[in-house]
Order: sequence, then structure tokens, then C-alpha cells
Amino acid sequence: MKEKQLNGKGEFLYDFKHDILTFKIKDRDYKQSIELQNFCLDIDTENFVTGVRIFDVSKVSGLKKLIFRNLTHGEFKSSVKNNIITVRLNFIGKIRNRLIPIFSKEENFTQQIVTPIESKRKIEDSTAMVQEIIA
Repeated sequence: MKEKQLNGKGEFLYDFKHDILTFKIKDRDYKQSIELQNFCLDIDTENFVTGVRIFDVSKVSGLKKLIFRNLTHGEFKSSVKNNIITVRLNFIGKIRNRLIPIFSKEENFTQQIVTPIESKRKIEDSTAMVQEIIA
């Protein structure tokens, strides 16, 4: 069976007070969430991983909250393979007109969530991508 693919447009929001970074692919119908540690993944009605919330993102990343308040753009990729979910976010933040990669190879820090899905929630193999998220 061929893997399903979704290419969409995304948006993000940072809640400075509660230190929560939220990303979602636009125009998708929500079905369920999977919560683990500081992360919550959103699954749509077609079983694509289309969103992620990272709670206490400054602590998870080891970066200052001010960087997340000034995100300029980024990219998102989620995949499900053999009932294991992987999510990758890369963002660029700005402080004093200096661009700072967040969750990127340049910083040697890629935030990746890999977790087996419970068998009762089996999700088909799929990939969802947003190549350019703009603030």
C-alpha cells in the first residue's frame, strides 16, 4: 500500500504567558489528540498528524521565551510509519534583528517526537509537510 501524502499551509502561535508553541496545518478537520510528556499531537479525520503543541517549549528547547515570541518562519513534517509517529519542526526566531534557528540542524538541535501508537489507534502510514510557515 502506498503511503498517503499531504502538503498543506500551516500556521503557528506562541502563548508567551503559558509558554506553549502551537502549530497546525490549515483547513484540516480535527479527529483526536495524542498526549505524551510536554507534547500533544493532533490527528485529522484522514489520519494525518496535522498539528503539535509543545508545553513549556522554552524549557524543552533550552531557549529563552523571547525567541519564541519573535518567530518569523519555519517548516513542519510529520510521518507515520509502522505505527510510529515522528514529528519535526524547524523555526527561525528573531532577536535584535538577528535570525536564530530553532529546532534546526544549524543549532544541532532537532526536536523529534517518536512514539509507538496504541494498537487500538492504529494510523495508516502517511506524511504531512508544510515547507514554509510564515508569521
